[in-house]
Amino acid sequence: MNQTIIGGHLGADPEVRFTSSGQKVTTLRVAAKARRGSKDKEDTTIWWRVTVWGEHLDKIISYLKKGSSVMVIGEMSKPEIFTDRDGKSQVSMNLTASDLQFSPFGRTDSERKEHSPQESSYASMEPAVAVGQGKDVDFSDDEIPF
Repeated sequence: MNQTIIGGHLGADPEVRFTSSGQKVTTLRVAAKARRGSKDKEDTTIWWRVTVWGEHLDKIISYLKKGSSVMVIGEMSKPEIFTDRDGKSQVSMNLTASDLQFSPFGRTDSERKEHSPQESSYASMEPAVAVGQGKDVDFSDDEIPF
């Protein structure tokens, strides 16, 4: 079993679907920033497709929208390689969530007012991936690779 923690911002509102057997599946698109190396000053955005099965995280998901900062704990799947609209090879990173929290890192002022500190159990945890650092995040649908 592997455990992966990602921190980032939602690139779109959560998408809820149901399987043919009636099981609920929620998909989140999370953009996480990462540095390539110590000499490289430019951040790279890594896009994650996060899958939430069932209803156990419904209370928090109802508060999430495009641009919300989140931390997700889950099991990472093998990366998938696909070809984008421009014919370039891209990598899709996938995570099946076991826990989802509001991120204390990179929150906007409105998010700090909306959510109390008790809602996040990770307030004293160092970020696994450096995120927005308080900047407003705006994603266009063209930037989302899936």
